[in-house]
Amino acid sequence: MATNKNLRFKTSRRFGMNIYGHPKALKRQPAETRQKKMSEYGLQLAEKQKVKALYNLLERQFYRYYDKARRMSGVVGENLLSLLETRLDNLVYRAGFARSIRQARQMVSHGLIAVDGKKVDIPSYPVRPGQVITLKEAYRTNEMFKQAFLELKSFDLPYVEKSFDNWSATLVRTPLREELPYKDEVNETLIVELYSK
Repeated sequence: MATNKNLRFKTSRRFGMNIYGHPKALKRQPAETRQKKMSEYGLQLAEKQKVKALYNLLERQFYRYYDKARRMSGVVGENLLSLLETRLDNLVYRAGFARSIRQARQMVSHGLIAVDGKKVDIPSYPVRPGQVITLKEAYRTNEMFKQAFLELKSFDLPYVEKSFDNWSATLVRTPLREELPYKDEVNETLIVELYSK
């Protein structure tokens, strides 16, 4: 299976945002260099690469989401972000079970996560509103997971309802564009323009 082998800190510095959630990702400042003015195509491409990095996706996977979003009713860019945001690995990360999107993907792949009580080991599994994501009971005593879920409450999102007693998170409804954690740092319109050429 193809994997994303991009350097995490370098990618975060390139886009000027902490994409992978590591506390040291933006500590080292890039060297001062003269930046050429970026072309329209360059801006569109950079935006696509940024969103791909945010969700830890490769090009083929990402394009499939765009194609699906294009065929849905509504605004294509918002549909795309909504589809990406409701992936199982992303919601495991948003709920706080994992400290990064990469760790969340690994947890799902290794069968540590259940949806509505049934094991799901497909990171791209589309979670529907009302479905409950839980960490399997055998792993709840693991210090790393306890610390992440019980102490790391960095994501308080209106579309994800967390239960710290049951080690669960429920997708309450489809997320709105203005509720996304990176709402001010991403311009999905540029991605749609890039693929529309």
